[in-house]
Amino acid sequence: MSGLILYFQEECHLCDDAELLLRSIGLADSYREVDIESDPELLKEYGIHIPVLQREDTSARLFWPFDEAGLKSFLGMQE
Repeated sequence: MSGLILYFQEECHLCDDAELLLRSIGLADSYREVDIESDPELLKEYGIHIPVLQREDTSARLFWPFDEAGLKSFLGMQE
């Protein structure tokens, strides 16, 4: 799986949890991080919703909270 964006903020424990979850299912190299504080529009859009995972192929977004099963379903991975 490639083409994922993880929208996050520094010092966000929920963002850390999402990152650990991505790594735990083998996706450590399949996403790039975008700090929403670097862009006022992203901060406005995602400020209270982070972390948010977005697929670049479909632009679908998965908002926190999500667990392993929800993440795998979002990504079309088999259990």
